[in-house]
Amino acid sequence: MTQHRIKTLQCLSPSGLHKMAYKEWGDERNSKVLVCVHGVTRVSDDFDNLARELCGEYRVVCPDVVGRGRSGWLRDPQHYQIPQYVSDMVTLLARIDAESVHWLGTSMGGLIGIGLASLQDTPIRKLVLNDVGPSLNPEALTRIGTYIGEPVRFKTFDEAVHYIKEISLPFGPHADEEWNKLATDVLKQDKDGQWIRNYDPGIASTIKAPTPESIRQMEAVLWAMYDAISCPTLVVRGAQSDLLTHDAAQAMTSRGPKAKLVEIPSVGHAPTFLHADQINVVKEFLLQ
Repeated sequence: MTQHRIKTLQCLSPSGLHKMAYKEWGDERNSKVLVCVHGVTRVSDDFDNLARELCGEYRVVCPDVVGRGRSGWLRDPQHYQIPQYVSDMVTLLARIDAESVHWLGTSMGGLIGIGLASLQDTPIRKLVLNDVGPSLNPEALTRIGTYIGEPVRFKTFDEAVHYIKEISLPFGPHADEEWNKLATDVLKQDKDGQWIRNYDPGIASTIKAPTPESIRQMEAVLWAMYDAISCPTLVVRGAQSDLLTHDAAQAMTSRGPKAKLVEIPSVGHAPTFLHADQINVVKEFLLQ
């Protein structure tokens, strides 16, 4: 069975130092690096199946974005924002000595990728955006922001798994053992033995109900970043996604890097890459 390694590094925010953990697969000497970055409440373990499939070709590096999973928490929750995450990823690339990388980002991880890929002298050579783009549906942002901020806890593991499945139904059809993994990866027990989600509740402080004006401002910034990207780009969209609409995804094929678009049937926000057909879409793009 392919083994992975858990490593950590120190990063800097305006409020001090914090730890960022990452999961690494494949040969540490391999100069071909694939960085996989998860969604807003998810963790590095989301990419286990994909990493096993690709670690023969790549050194696959999957960080836990600060505030999630094995990583530390920020002292000031107001810094849970894309510029801080981009800064942390630059520190990560320096640690792993990667001059160039391929990048796969799901939702928030894709926005981090857009931010980094838009910069002059970016290290990103190929970019995969999983169900995210410069135009984001306000209703979906509100839906996601609502459950992020809920202070839920469960007496039993089964209750916690049921909750994670309920809020994750847009991921599409999965077997029971897959739902169990998707839940296990983002759950932990607190000091009282109750099950809670494995992230800093403070991440909710920067994800508020969007106003029309804030949406316009955010989209203007994101489109400017997207239009600055020049590397080959693939957009993977859940065909039933409420976050990235079909029209927005289509617009991404004619602007900026003129992305290739692949839509995954019977899936909303967002494809999980637990299944071979989804993994193969990414594999074909990255290795062609």
